[in-house]
Amino acid sequence: MKVTAVEPIESVSDVLCDVCGASTRVEGYGLQFGTLCASWGYGSAHDGERYEVHLCEPCFFMTLASLKRERMVNTMFSDGNEDLSNFGRVAHDDFFNDGGR
Repeated sequence: MKVTAVEPIESVSDVLCDVCGASTRVEGYGLQFGTLCASWGYGSAHDGERYEVHLCEPCFFMTLASLKRERMVNTMFSDGNEDLSNFGRVAHDDFFNDGGR
């Protein structure tokens, strides 16, 4: 026998950017945001701390540009010319998050 009931459920209706406060909802496409996260373990100065920062698209790429710049400065005098054009990118044209298949 099936027993049914209407029960309230909790769902995410929006994600706000933790930097600028803007909504990450793109009309017709849902929530579009990046996440910067860390979970620090035993031996680290921040042992037991976890972080999660949600970023809208402009703030994500502003943060990525800042990290690229920091990498460039830190490797400025090393041998070889490092290409940072794909810094951090792990996929391209992967519209369905399935590895591009």
